[in-house]
Amino acid sequence: MTEELDLSGQDSDAGSEEVVLTPAELIDRLEQAWMNEKLAPELLGNESEIVACVMEQLQHMEENLRRAKKGDLKVSIHQMEMERIRFVLSSYLRCRLMKIEKFFPYVLEKEKTRREGEPSSLSPEEFAFAREYMVNTETYLKNVALKHMPPNLQKVDLLRAVPKPDLDSYVFLRVKERQENILVEPETDEQRDYVIDLEEGSQHLIRYKTIAPLVASGAVQLI
Repeated sequence: MTEELDLSGQDSDAGSEEVVLTPAELIDRLEQAWMNEKLAPELLGNESEIVACVMEQLQHMEENLRRAKKGDLKVSIHQMEMERIRFVLSSYLRCRLMKIEKFFPYVLEKEKTRREGEPSSLSPEEFAFAREYMVNTETYLKNVALKHMPPNLQKVDLLRAVPKPDLDSYVFLRVKERQENILVEPETDEQRDYVIDLEEGSQHLIRYKTIAPLVASGAVQLI
């Protein structure tokens, strides 16, 4: 696996920054996204480009294995590595779908209210899934329960009825890039806000919403 892969958000003509990753770096990016998604209480930004590149890389690996000599020990090792990558990729996508199902009104409302130019947290396929899931949920509630209730109770606000992600939950993290002047909100009314510095390589237990932007930027890694 020595081929380098281009990873860019837009065409280079539009002035976007192109990132060239080796296959090993690509898999490392996937594993980081996987761990962050598993440990974050909310749905994180989609990594559709990484997913697409990993799937492309798996196809290249399969083609290389077909040309390899049967019985070669390297073939078995590469097959095990491919299965490991498939597991991480499948687990990452499953985790995102589970969060969409759990928080679908919140996810769709966030998508509806995002500012122009702000990146979407959903891929096109995930957005279609969330919309369909919401329609099916509303249809099921109406047919099973709401139509049998008094007229004034036949409407339900799913955004209020379905729980939102708990952004006040605590997470473990490892600092990848030194961060200064991180504002930490008080635990109780008697305490005051205070500021901390996060040293590179240090590990912390901290409220998620305090460091959510750092997770999105890649400055910290959830563990």
